[in-house]
Amino acid sequence: EQMTLLDAELFTKIEIPEVLLFAKDQCEEKSPNLNKFTEHFNKMSYWARSKILRLQDAKEREKHVNKFIKIMKHLRKMNNYNSYLALLSALDSGPIRRLEWQKGITEEVRSFCALIDSSSSFRAYRQALAETNPPCIPYIGLILQDLTFVHVGNQDYLSKGVINFSKRWQQYNIIDNMKRFKKCAYPFRRNERIIRFFDNFKDFMGEEEMWQISEKI
Repeated sequence: EQMTLLDAELFTKIEIPEVLLFAKDQCEEKSPNLNKFTEHFNKMSYWARSKILRLQDAKEREKHVNKFIKIMKHLRKMNNYNSYLALLSALDSGPIRRLEWQKGITEEVRSFCALIDSSSSFRAYRQALAETNPPCIPYIGLILQDLTFVHVGNQDYLSKGVINFSKRWQQYNIIDNMKRFKKCAYPFRRNERIIRFFDNFKDFMGEEEMWQISEKI
């Protein structure tokens, strides 16, 4: 719940022009709220990896992975695809995946990955999102990817300065779906003790350090 509240707080601050500008220019300075949201996703993922890799005991590592799996199941029920995929990217990352895990853990992570399978243009995730009612926090990465694809693949104007309304209609549909989820708030109450424990997910290791520890294990 607290992860979801933190996500929702950042998600609702994203302005629609920021998303369109980023898809066009890929400039972080023009999209400060969007940048904070994507940074939050990355930090959460690295934080989860670091939590697991810092543990010396194999049983403790397994205990933590199982805890993250339980959290992910709750996040999915809450329609928080952002934190769900941040934790999935941690469990499916090279330094974590290459370690030896019980068959049940490996199979569960693999089943979670099916949601964001990129084949068929992320069909499983798109269908899940289409069937989701707010409140919901979508995965912003795919929204940006779709908008970038539309921008790069279509001209702003057709011959003789005629506006390409087909392009604008595609952009509208993507943005309208995002706006559908921005309107709703979660009914959870903030728990400052847990928020302090997260400490903005800033306590994490770099990729090189994580690989070294993973190899050592």
